[in-house]
Amino acid sequence: MGRTLQNTMINLGLQNACDEAVYQLGLDMEELEEIEEDAGLGNGGLGRLAACFLDSMATLGLAAYGYGIRYEYGIFNQKIRDGWQVEEADDWLRHGNPWEKARPEYMLPVHFYGRVEHSASGAKWIDTQVVLALPYDTPVPGYMNNTVNTMRLWSARAPNDFNLRDFNVGDYIQAVLDRNLAENISRVLYPNDNFFEGKELRLKQEYFVVAATLQDIIRRFKASKFGSTDSVRTVFDSFPDQVAIQLNDTHPAMAIPELMRIFVDIEKLPWDKAWDITKRTFAYTNHTVLPEALERWPVDLVEKLLPRHLQIIYEINQRHLDHIASLFPNDVERLRRMSLIEEGNTKRINMAHLCIVGSHAVNGVAKIHSEIVKTQVFEDFAELEPEKFQNKTNGITPRRWLLLCNPGLAELIAEKIGEDYVRDLSQLTKLHKFVDDDLFIREVAKVKQENKVKFALYLEKEYKVKINPSSMFDVHVKRIHEYKRQLMNCLHIITMYNRIRRDPAKLFVPRTVIIGGKAAPGYHMAKMIIKLINAVAHVVNNDPTVGSKLKVIFLENYRVSLAEKVIPATDLSEQISTAGTEASGTGNMKFMLNGALTIGTMDGANVEMAEEAGEENLFIFGMRVEDVTELDRKGYNAQLYYDRLPELKQAVDQIKSGFFSPKDPNLFNDVVNMLFHHDRFKVFADYEAYVKCQEKVSELYLNSKAWTKMVIRNIAAAGKFSSDRTIKEYARDIWHVEPSDLKIPPPNEPRDAGQDKTPNGTAA
Repeated sequence: MGRTLQNTMINLGLQNACDEAVYQLGLDMEELEEIEEDAGLGNGGLGRLAACFLDSMATLGLAAYGYGIRYEYGIFNQKIRDGWQVEEADDWLRHGNPWEKARPEYMLPVHFYGRVEHSASGAKWIDTQVVLALPYDTPVPGYMNNTVNTMRLWSARAPNDFNLRDFNVGDYIQAVLDRNLAENISRVLYPNDNFFEGKELRLKQEYFVVAATLQDIIRRFKASKFGSTDSVRTVFDSFPDQVAIQLNDTHPAMAIPELMRIFVDIEKLPWDKAWDITKRTFAYTNHTVLPEALERWPVDLVEKLLPRHLQIIYEINQRHLDHIASLFPNDVERLRRMSLIEEGNTKRINMAHLCIVGSHAVNGVAKIHSEIVKTQVFEDFAELEPEKFQNKTNGITPRRWLLLCNPGLAELIAEKIGEDYVRDLSQLTKLHKFVDDDLFIREVAKVKQENKVKFALYLEKEYKVKINPSSMFDVHVKRIHEYKRQLMNCLHIITMYNRIRRDPAKLFVPRTVIIGGKAAPGYHMAKMIIKLINAVAHVVNNDPTVGSKLKVIFLENYRVSLAEKVIPATDLSEQISTAGTEASGTGNMKFMLNGALTIGTMDGANVEMAEEAGEENLFIFGMRVEDVTELDRKGYNAQLYYDRLPELKQAVDQIKSGFFSPKDPNLFNDVVNMLFHHDRFKVFADYEAYVKCQEKVSELYLNSKAWTKMVIRNIAAAGKFSSDRTIKEYARDIWHVEPSDLKIPPPNEPRDAGQDKTPNGTAA
């Protein structure tokens, strides 16, 4: 979520008033804002997307809730020591959190372990351990519409009789100390991005958020006029018309068997009715195609922790496979591929398959990704129910990612086309008529220059390096992962360095290369990549031959509040994942909206950015998905590229020989070995095209006016990438709710009786 103060002031239309009031108190608002901790309760793009979605849902007046876990420790703080990443706990609640309100009156029990008893009256889950879920509510204000939605985060609490109720030997002290075991559930965020780690505590977290949330939703449904009761029993027929639940990846997949458990075991609905309601309630968003990221929980673990849910999953699977067998008799291979249960050394539950079978809609997050989902990853399921599969291209909120972080540019745009674009970003197309306006071109360039100077001062303060603000700011910030190919950027840096040394007198377009991002603590290769970048930076930045022509900076502890500083100052945005691996990307959109040009592959939303702006207004290079597939078919041989490309050979040899690690020449052996023998992401295959494309970038940068005109064309084409557009599509095609443009009257004005109409349904 990042910081909340400035975002709240902007959405409430209070920023200028607050700035002025604080100034009159002799304080500086910006200094005050820097004191607030980031709420870092997720990993990379997935978590930030949820935050943008909350802003858009409130701005569109949807009755929507964001549910999650109130981690005591969020994503770790990253320190760089001697070039290595070191993790520190993110104690973000140390000084309290003024934005949250505990709601003990809505506390709910969540059950674990135990056993299942079957009787004539149905299944009973008994002898369980209970953990209490305490909700904390954070307000989510819409932009200038007097709507405030809720983000409800659950915290784990031990019940007061924890470990004291059972035939206890009388160790009261130990029993109280053991309360920590229950409360550990919400202690810390697992810091993996695009990687599945099958730990029991993680599964506990996933079920914890799901069980608490579903009880909350059902409580609210029963309290509303829709949860009509005949005598005692609630009628749930209208449930899917009043409630929509969007599964953000497979992490909350246990919601499907949990809702079935509530309907069948507790509310005593017949299976078929319960299943129909469940399917119509859930929709699933897929966020990655990397096999190592797909959740596959061991059956033994689920059986121990959630025995009833395992039985329900088996029943869902049996009926699912019976259906497929009736359509494809004797196709046992198809049954194996489509089963929710994977046989093997350890039997596992494929959570993506569970989500597809248990949802009425499945979507990818960019056109190319949704195609890959349909034709490759889940092709059997798409063949069965093609109408279930959709695309919803991701977006970003223009409030945080333009108004808040780049007020200079936001104001300049408003002067030209008015202020309405903030709620309707498609209006940015009106900027096309100013692409040849010399004054506007100069003003856009001036805003960028001011942002660069400000960021250069920040870097000098934080990193004690002198930055040339007229150099090209070439920025690569995102989680560190092999598929994102920070290594390819690193090879380009070494290539530029070698060119400068080979011919110091030759004209060279000065660059400041900024790379930042966190590596999962257990991801060895990602940590080696950080060390390599820092080792290269040390050599480059201290070589007098290079001077101010080339500087390399690794940005420590990349997070939302730092993104808000670096993105507006960026000239060149690096989006260079291997085609077919980045589901969408959203950083790419933030840079586009803030006046950077993109160098990138035809991957994720880059494809649609090129479609909107014209491919000639992005620096597109490298293999397309088809080329990658073809190369896989032939077999990728890294050695071929190394032998054919002298500059690549030189760069790799320098890494290999210890040129960048003279004290330990073998330091980067693992990296070099990976690049030659098991590089799934084919860095060498795109190196030549990447370097050539970078030469085109430098050439254009020399012509400031031509560069800025291309920037304006990009900003004018960025309208599609508002999360407002994304959420309107979810609302229309999946949730079946109507966004409302009605500005609710402020509380001090009497409400119009006519405005009191209940909106159609709730998106949860």
